[in-house]
Amino acid sequence: MILANGSWLSLLLSTLAGLAYVLPAASAQAMGARTARQVLTLAWVLHGLLLGWGLMAEAPRFGFAPALSVTAWLALAIYGIESRIYPQLPSRKALWVAAAVGLSTLGLSWLYPGQPLHASASVWLPVHLALGIASYGLFAAAAVHAWLMNRAEARMRQMTEQAPGLPLLTLERLTFRFVGAGFVLLSATLLSAIVFGESLYGNGTAWRWDHKTVFSLLSWAVFAVLLLGRARFGWRGRRAARLLYGGALLLLLAYVGSRFVLEIVLNRSV
Repeated sequence: MILANGSWLSLLLSTLAGLAYVLPAASAQAMGARTARQVLTLAWVLHGLLLGWGLMAEAPRFGFAPALSVTAWLALAIYGIESRIYPQLPSRKALWVAAAVGLSTLGLSWLYPGQPLHASASVWLPVHLALGIASYGLFAAAAVHAWLMNRAEARMRQMTEQAPGLPLLTLERLTFRFVGAGFVLLSATLLSAIVFGESLYGNGTAWRWDHKTVFSLLSWAVFAVLLLGRARFGWRGRRAARLLYGGALLLLLAYVGSRFVLEIVLNRSV
């Protein structure tokens, strides 16, 4: 789904996107925040074109590295939209980090393109994968906002004046909005696996209690507890952030971790 099979166009798009990511990652301060943001936007567009070209390939592939690549692309999209709405968001350091993440995931997806998707897979498989990866992107954005929230809270405790950046309550509200949206998509992903489990991969395999399933359910339970604690007990701050980080880690292990072990450690296909 995510990476074309070595065509000249995919190679060209990868090269151009990689160069566009390198510039702000290497010299975000020298080129200025506005120019770096423009170059990063170009890299994001080229990255998206590469992903789209991979979708139209005759034998689209998917694996742990393409999953990370799409997650990074979605997180960059969220950052780009938010930076327009909230100019107070950190700029230079965030631009450097965003460019470095985009470049690294792009390189990983080229080195490890994953396994070809089953030709007999269900028509629901793209929907299932899209829901899962979208939840990855939203929880990644939530984790970043939780980190910014903790940092803003620490600065407020150390300083008498308001620290620059988004207000703490705004960061907190955004964090839980991303958690709520990610939880809905994760629930839909698990539901689609239950309903269409026998036909998703075209091999008649129903729901399997493997590592991916167990970690996915554990992450769903952690996020459910987090949202319930927020609604009923007003959980916030470090307690909420720890649960969010734990759930995000379990979710990362669910697909990316299990596929990494299969593809790289065991050198097996699904």
